[in-house]
Amino acid sequence: MPRNNASTRNPQRAKTVLHGPGGERGDAFRCVGCRLDVPLMAAGTAHRNHCPHCLSSLHVDRTPGDRRATCRGRMTALSVTVRDGGEWLIVHHCQRCGGLSVNRIAGDDNALALMRLAMRPLRMARQSAPAG
Repeated sequence: MPRNNASTRNPQRAKTVLHGPGGERGDAFRCVGCRLDVPLMAAGTAHRNHCPHCLSSLHVDRTPGDRRATCRGRMTALSVTVRDGGEWLIVHHCQRCGGLSVNRIAGDDNALALMRLAMRPLRMARQSAPAG
């Protein structure tokens, strides 16, 4: 997947996010979508905020990495968008409150799942086109 040139963007600050029960720092979390255990460390991002397999997330952030949102609803991958520098972002939609957010892709995200998201508008246009 296309990534920004590291020399043209500001590096992300280190995050001190607490994931474990009771607020301690954990090393993995269980995906709300596919129920797989997901490691927190991800190539290409300073903090993991979605499952690399099904791209689902949990609505826990008000701003990236703060874990202060009270919604805690399941966020499904709705689409992808691309920044000016070529960096891909996943657009998530919260199933509980309806909120939208964008999250940077990680280096270990499922490339097939990302391509399915990217191709969704073309597939939908073909399905809704009149036959003839």
